Amino acid sequence: MDDTSALKPADIRTKIEKLMQRHASLDKEIIALTHSIPYDQLKVQRIKKEKLAIKDQVRFLEDMLVPDIIA
Repeated sequence: MDDTSALKPADIRTKIEKLMQRHASLDKEIIALTHSIPYDQLKVQRIKKEKLAIKDQVRFLEDMLVPDIIA
């Protein structure tokens, strides 16, 4: 993953928004692929894998926005 430690909260939110847009576009691509007959199952699996990676990145960035709380 790239160096995100120097990012400001606004930059992190912008990056999250871009990742979520990419996630949504991949979702639409999967739907379009699965409606074509026959569809490329390998391509769908690759897209789903990319979606999961994006989701992981978003969670990582969201965790950066939450301050550490010492109990």
